[in-house]
Amino acid sequence: LCNCSAVGSIGAAECDSVTGQCLCREGYAGLRCESCAQGFYPERSSQGCRPCGCSPPGSRSPHCDDSGKCQCKDGVTGLKCDQCSDGYYRFNETACEPCQCNNHSKTCNSSTGTCLQCQDNTEGDHCELCKEGFYRSPHAAHACHHCPCSTVASTGTCRIHPGETAPRCDKCRTGYTGPNCNRCDNGYYNSDSICVRCKCNGNVDPARSPSVCKPESGECLGCLYHTAGFHCEECEDGYVRDPEGTNCTKKEATLGPETREFTTSAPNASKATSFSTAVINSTLSPTTIQTVFPISSSDNSTSAFADVSWTQFNIIILTVIIIVVVLLMGFVGAVYMYREYQNRKLNAPFWTIELKEDNISFSSYHDSIPNADVSGLLEDDGNEVAPNGQLTLTTPMHNFKA
Repeated sequence: LCNCSAVGSIGAAECDSVTGQCLCREGYAGLRCESCAQGFYPERSSQGCRPCGCSPPGSRSPHCDDSGKCQCKDGVTGLKCDQCSDGYYRFNETACEPCQCNNHSKTCNSSTGTCLQCQDNTEGDHCELCKEGFYRSPHAAHACHHCPCSTVASTGTCRIHPGETAPRCDKCRTGYTGPNCNRCDNGYYNSDSICVRCKCNGNVDPARSPSVCKPESGECLGCLYHTAGFHCEECEDGYVRDPEGTNCTKKEATLGPETREFTTSAPNASKATSFSTAVINSTLSPTTIQTVFPISSSDNSTSAFADVSWTQFNIIILTVIIIVVVLLMGFVGAVYMYREYQNRKLNAPFWTIELKEDNISFSSYHDSIPNADVSGLLEDDGNEVAPNGQLTLTTPMHNFKA
């Protein structure tokens, strides 16, 4: 009996009478057509043989195993060897090509070759670029390093310029400057690590003071228009705000209720000399003549009166009055002491005694001073003064009266 396979043979009872070889259908092989031929594999669902369908460009042979998997070339994968493996792309008649990702990715799009999942802070179709905020170092296999640029002070991107080894930030934001945008630009100052515009109320000229204010504190430099203060917000000494409160104007010198100005010409002078007088009615008498202050005598320079405020003037006048009063009191005291001294000198009694041979002549200044006190003038206990002013002089040998 032929005993041919009912599935794989053309006829179950037809076979070669000598060899017994059955007539097999396409895809079947064997004496009885019970196995699959090369290029076919058994399909379990239908228990028949199906063609392997291996892709000629991607497979090593048209054969496949019992599961239908073909033997693929390098870089090719898939059941039929019709797909590129990871790291390969562009399936064609010469199989797949390796991905060009500069060793920063192992996969790419199988059709276009665009690299997927770039690593080491890279990006681009072939991972050839550094991500935003990173720069490619000239060393260490061209690795991408983080830019030393703050996103607050710059765009955050940087690059190494030709001939340099350190990166430079691409663009600094307004108010920042420097290779790494870590310094405040002219017209700005550092306030809690943030560059803030200088506040000088428009009273600083950047042409004269390029930095406008101190970068570490914000204090304005070179205040103009007679202004002063930390932010040039005040008027300098001798100037006041105008009625509109915008400009600083020179403060007029008011030494009294009324101020007059006149000009006189000095002989042999090429320019007139200006004087200013003030009549002070509050502290001096009406007949007091005020002092005239000369202003200028030079052709190449100008001068002005020193501005004295009304309060300062009153203080000066009060000081002068106090000094005058003290001097007057000292003078009066000196006169009084001098008069007392003269009175004591005149009131002091004295005696004049003349000794002539046998008589004594005795005279007293006290006679012309009725109230003079003559007690104590003579220390000798033997001397006595009579109520009428007569003096008795007693010695061991004589007794004299005067």
